[in-house]
Amino acid sequence: MKVFILPFGKIKILDPHIAEVIINEGVVMNSEDVDAYHDFLLSNLEAPFSLLVNKENSYTYTYDAQIKIAGLEEIQCMAVVLYNYNAEMATKILIDLNKGNNWNIKLFKDRDEALNWLVRMRKNRAII
Repeated sequence: MKVFILPFGKIKILDPHIAEVIINEGVVMNSEDVDAYHDFLLSNLEAPFSLLVNKENSYTYTYDAQIKIAGLEEIQCMAVVLYNYNAEMATKILIDLNKGNNWNIKLFKDRDEALNWLVRMRKNRAII
């Protein structure tokens, strides 16, 4: 596993098709941060890829960032690990704001369950 430190957080490459994303406490993700995030994913993962979004910290997005955060067609699915009610509500608002994008996203309270789901989704795609 490789860990990369970016200005807004860290990204762990768990395998060539799965990355874990942890945004730093108090960050306000803006459009430029999202562009850097997307560039990193495209440069360091093999498409299609999946994301394990670990919401262990509290952070926010600008409106522009909310609209483009998961806008890469290379993203197969996303598992979001939530640790509190505020993170859950913020994530549900983000999903609702992007409902037209047909995200394949699922919310979890346990990291291992989230990671197992991503692996199953990857295997199911390989069968098709």
